[in-house]
Amino acid sequence: MGKQGSPRSPHPEFKGAARAMLGVKDYKITSNDPPSWKRMTGVDYRWHSKTLVLHGLKSDSTKYNSIKGFYVGKKNIRTIVLMFGLLGCLFLLDSIFISFFEFENLQPSTGLNSSSELQGSDSYISKKRSPIYMYDRLLNLASSALAEKEFKQESSKLWMEPYKHASLWKPCAQRKVQSNPGKSAKTNGYILVSANGGLNQQRVAICNAVAVASVLNATLVIPKFLYSNVWKDPSQFGDIYQEEYFINILKDDISIVKELPPDMKSLDAKAIGSQVTDAVLAKEATIADYVKIVLPLLLKHRVVHFLGYGNRLGFDPMASDIQRLRCKCNFHALKFVPKIQQVASLLIKRIRKHSASKSMLDSQLVGKFIDNKDDHEAAKGSKKYLALHLRFEIDMVAYSLCEFGGGENERKELQAYRERHFPLFLERLKNSTSISPMNLRKKGRCPLTPEEAALVLAGFGFKQETYIYLAGSHIYGGNSRMEAFNRLYPNVVTKENLLTTTELAPFRNFSSQMAALDFIACASADVFAMTDSGSQLSSLVSGFRTYYGGGHAPTLRPNKTRLATILTENDTIGWNRFEVRVKKMILEGQNAAIRSYGRSIYRYPRCPECMCKHP
Repeated sequence: MGKQGSPRSPHPEFKGAARAMLGVKDYKITSNDPPSWKRMTGVDYRWHSKTLVLHGLKSDSTKYNSIKGFYVGKKNIRTIVLMFGLLGCLFLLDSIFISFFEFENLQPSTGLNSSSELQGSDSYISKKRSPIYMYDRLLNLASSALAEKEFKQESSKLWMEPYKHASLWKPCAQRKVQSNPGKSAKTNGYILVSANGGLNQQRVAICNAVAVASVLNATLVIPKFLYSNVWKDPSQFGDIYQEEYFINILKDDISIVKELPPDMKSLDAKAIGSQVTDAVLAKEATIADYVKIVLPLLLKHRVVHFLGYGNRLGFDPMASDIQRLRCKCNFHALKFVPKIQQVASLLIKRIRKHSASKSMLDSQLVGKFIDNKDDHEAAKGSKKYLALHLRFEIDMVAYSLCEFGGGENERKELQAYRERHFPLFLERLKNSTSISPMNLRKKGRCPLTPEEAALVLAGFGFKQETYIYLAGSHIYGGNSRMEAFNRLYPNVVTKENLLTTTELAPFRNFSSQMAALDFIACASADVFAMTDSGSQLSSLVSGFRTYYGGGHAPTLRPNKTRLATILTENDTIGWNRFEVRVKKMILEGQNAAIRSYGRSIYRYPRCPECMCKHP
């Protein structure tokens, strides 16, 4: 990828320009593959045409061997010169054609869910930069170790959940409980919700609103999603989730309507003092807070509007029937619309290179499309894959205040981004004690780079041939950052190069709908790896895998503080020791099998309120 002599560039003069566009490996696919995959067959044909030309030149040159004398020598010399001249021209033209067509086909899509500034962040990806390495020595050790393991049997434990009783826990949040009082015949009023954030923040807000409606004996109006200058997505509930299904699944628990009654539509909640914001209700509020602050407003005005609603309902203390209802909402009531399910099903099939499996996870994610056998484009044969949610977008990198080996240019670029996008954040920093980038890293507050993520995967034992689905594509630094990752793991794919332009077109300008495709691909993976345990997508995906995975859907959660300690020994640690410490870190992170007090029930559903343990 632009670095001559690297393991991934046996012919850098031909592949450098093409691979510099995205940082993912290209594949030779059969002629039935989607049009966006056919680019490599064109390269094959061009090489074949060169072979014919060379063969013709060699054949012609033999005719001169029968002619004697000095004239013959001159002719042979001219033929050789001509041959090399033509060959040089063909090589030059081939490089130009490959660069052009690869650029057109491999450019990352704009409008992905993982970037905070979806319209302007591409400049931080496509800008040409030199590859950045922070751990040269460890990368070399990892590369050698992976080469040695290439022909060895991979441990099956990598693809298994270590918690031995995981398969005993079964989904049962939808069960009817006799002690549950159900919904009252009379409502106290209506709850309006305007949820902020992206897809996953909105999902949490929806299920928290369902719980609050039950507690306050209120009727929930289908939540609205606030338009954000960050996400730039006008999608509403019905564009992402099936409204009728949502209403029907929860009908025995709460009343849900699509809009206010005609006589209440003209009410202005703010004007009548019935609007609730984060200034009124604290984050992680308790049920007692809702009864004390919100219920009087509801009884007085018959309507309450939660504006900018998100994660404003704590997890404990909480009545078991309310916890069960939250699980029922998240794991049963929120089904993606058929448009998303259908394309996600195609995506999973193409990742696996065969018809999608019929596990409970897959059937819950894509519904009836799991049985669609008409996809003639899916290749035969099964392939396991690891899904990686790599949180290294420009907004997250800039907000962290960390440094990532890019020197003065990186520092200036990130500071300029903060000044433009986080002016209030910078103002607050002036009145706080500063922490050095080095200490931030030691405390585990820095996003993992692609290089660090690759070292963790290698240290845990995944072979170089591992097939990896990368959720989102807006990686800060683009190819300069992905170079280190692809050096160890070249088999990287994204939705942008697995789906055709036509298939992606309906989602292009809708970041939440694009995020839904990533959600499904990550949840369906044989292994899901995250680099930021605080991410809502990672949290919800891991919870979904726990709930429906049957103990066969492992999730890898690196501890960034412990990893930072390990990586400080980059100059001295041996590879065997590095492997031991990384494996211990990951396995201990997987031991949190049962939800503990205060933990998110969406992320840790393995508890009596959500799941049932069978002997």
